[in-house]
Amino acid sequence: MNYTRVLQISFDSLTSHRLRTLLTMLGVIFGVGAVVAMLSIGEGAKQEALKQIEILGINNIIVNATVPEEGMVSDIKLARSPGLTVADGINIARFSGMVENVVPQRYEPIGTIYYGSEESRARVVATVPSFIYSSSIEVERGRFIIDKDNQTFAQICVLGARTKRELFAFSDPIGKEIRIGDLNFKVVGIMADKYIGRGKVEGFELKNFNEDVYIPYNTANKKLERGNGVKIRRGHFFISTSIDENVQNTPEIDQLTVTVKELKFVKPVTQLVESILNRRHLGVDDYEVVVPESLLRQTKKTQQIFNIVMGAMAGISLLVGGIGIMNIMLATVLERTREIGVRRAVGATRIDILRQFLIEAVTICLIGCFIGLVLGIVFAKGISYYANWPTIVSAYSIVLAVFVSTTVGVVFGIYPAKKAATLDVIEALRYE
Repeated sequence: MNYTRVLQISFDSLTSHRLRTLLTMLGVIFGVGAVVAMLSIGEGAKQEALKQIEILGINNIIVNATVPEEGMVSDIKLARSPGLTVADGINIARFSGMVENVVPQRYEPIGTIYYGSEESRARVVATVPSFIYSSSIEVERGRFIIDKDNQTFAQICVLGARTKRELFAFSDPIGKEIRIGDLNFKVVGIMADKYIGRGKVEGFELKNFNEDVYIPYNTANKKLERGNGVKIRRGHFFISTSIDENVQNTPEIDQLTVTVKELKFVKPVTQLVESILNRRHLGVDDYEVVVPESLLRQTKKTQQIFNIVMGAMAGISLLVGGIGIMNIMLATVLERTREIGVRRAVGATRIDILRQFLIEAVTICLIGCFIGLVLGIVFAKGISYYANWPTIVSAYSIVLAVFVSTTVGVVFGIYPAKKAATLDVIEALRYE
């Protein structure tokens, strides 16, 4: 059988009724367009979520200081709980077989920093040198905080990328001094720019590292009027502890980042952290444990549900399109009954007729698929441009769309094609 000739006949048949062919394709066009657009949006959201979770660190367990809900605990218990402290981190760090690093962070109540007449809204983070080992961001220029800075209470700082741009624009800030509160801090490093996206994963708010300014923990503890301290060192864990006995239930630190040695230790260490904190805080829920690895699994699960729902919606559209194709092909068989009779009379077999109409159905679907692909990609890019929503058109979505379209053409074209092939030759020739 000459397939080139068959394709030519199919093409001539379809182009002779352009409007009818276009209307037949609409279901496939919208179905494929929906599949490509939805999968692109879903893939974009998935990749952005993965990037955001990577920022938190897949091997990290994050403990945030929180304020217990009113009425959830008694005032006596609340007063006895120390809040999140450096001692909590030291107790966790003792399990060195599973725990690689424990990093305290404290956010100073300073909203604006200055360089000359320039100012920038920033978050001042007091932390330790090992922060860089538990974080996904890197130093782009200069250096990060070192042990000597903490030992000497040095007034040095490391700028986040956005803060650097707002204060210094294109000039080099290394060696220059900025004002944080009432003190001057010398800039010794600049952190690399880190994309944050929408800043939220599964309801967990991500901080923007680009707006941070990092200073030594001991410097903040001594010079920013939050109590004197005692230096303690546990491996990379080098910090000061508050000895102010008058402050009750005021968190000494705002966050602990616990880095485990291997991913398999995340779950047992999480349980260990919760047990230690529950005991030390007397059952008061003045902390929140966030596990990025669990967020990752939840994100993937949510994405699977999203893909199933969107796929079902697009599938309904393709189903309607397939039914439309079958109806039009049945009408075409009726319209071309005499032609079928003539072709059979001059030697065409039933298989030839079956292939002819099946190829026409598949051709309709593939042309509709191509148009749908273009519309789906345009729609996805439009969403990305106007709604600032990341979209990724993957090869998988294109292959899936072509496969589904071909399947729809075969499934819904087989009945009309079979009906055409089984027509009686004599009756077909007599048909008017």
